[in-house]
Amino acid sequence: MTLRDQIQHVIDDEPVAIFMKGTPERPACGNSLRALQALWNAGAPITAVDILPDPQIRQELSALSDWPTIPQVFVKGELLGGADITEELQASGELERKLDDALGADREQVVKTVVLAATPA
Repeated sequence: MTLRDQIQHVIDDEPVAIFMKGTPERPACGNSLRALQALWNAGAPITAVDILPDPQIRQELSALSDWPTIPQVFVKGELLGGADITEELQASGELERKLDDALGADREQVVKTVVLAATPA
């Protein structure tokens, strides 16, 4: 499976995915932490992907999403945006409504990290 396929698989198959700098346990930038906190506060199940181990992850992700910045948050395959948008949606209550509509109100709040790896050339 190519790196692009792996990224698309996470976007398509995970209820909520955040492509971030670092991991939920060790965020490596303030914007990634802000988006993560907004998701957590809204009760989202979170699947995180650290884009830092391989620059190709960020390149492939941005090519797929047509969004240049990190973090990138997806709900049921739909790009929500980055930290500012995710925080604004959470503050207004819209993020929780989106999650309720997409995943149901009785969703389990879990956090997991997925590691992607480029296939050797």
